[in-house]
Amino acid sequence: MTTVPGPDGKPRCRWCAAAPEFFHYHDSEWGFPQGDDHLLFEKLCLEGFQSGLSWRTILAKRENFRKAFHGFDFDKVARFGERDVERLLKDEGIIRHRGKIEAAINNAKRAKEMVKREGSLAAFLWRYALPAGSPSSTAATTNESTALSKALKKDGWKFVGPTTVYAFMQAMGLVNDHVDACVTRAKAEAARKKFRHLKR
Repeated sequence: MTTVPGPDGKPRCRWCAAAPEFFHYHDSEWGFPQGDDHLLFEKLCLEGFQSGLSWRTILAKRENFRKAFHGFDFDKVARFGERDVERLLKDEGIIRHRGKIEAAINNAKRAKEMVKREGSLAAFLWRYALPAGSPSSTAATTNESTALSKALKKDGWKFVGPTTVYAFMQAMGLVNDHVDACVTRAKAEAARKKFRHLKR
């Protein structure tokens, strides 16, 4: 079985069964195209924090992360120093992992550089999107996520391996991996077809 019944009885992607709060996230966010630079940066950071953990853990702490990292405004996060790192290491509302915290600060600096060079994060990241109408995948990585991971690493980003990057791509709608029988797949696909950054 690739689906489970949602609260309305209609089929959703099977992973929703892992936690009740996943249904809302699945129906309203996952797989829908996102072009806001702060939200794209947020998701890249949160996927890095998730490494070795479950998304349920991160989702439960997302608002705490947003508060701790100033709404993931990378211009502000890029100015964080050692005092901020120590503050975040004491924040019980987030994942207190020095390497991941320092990676988020580093990536904020890289994000600023990318915006200066490319115009926006979205302009760069969406070059790696799969075209509208592409079939869903159950793979942990793809050629596109591997290529994007390499490009980000070349620019100095951290905690952006191919698996982490593919989870980001799935969540931000750069690919539509809702399974065929999922009631949300068609909605996400329609949104992707209208999205201006989507590669034609």
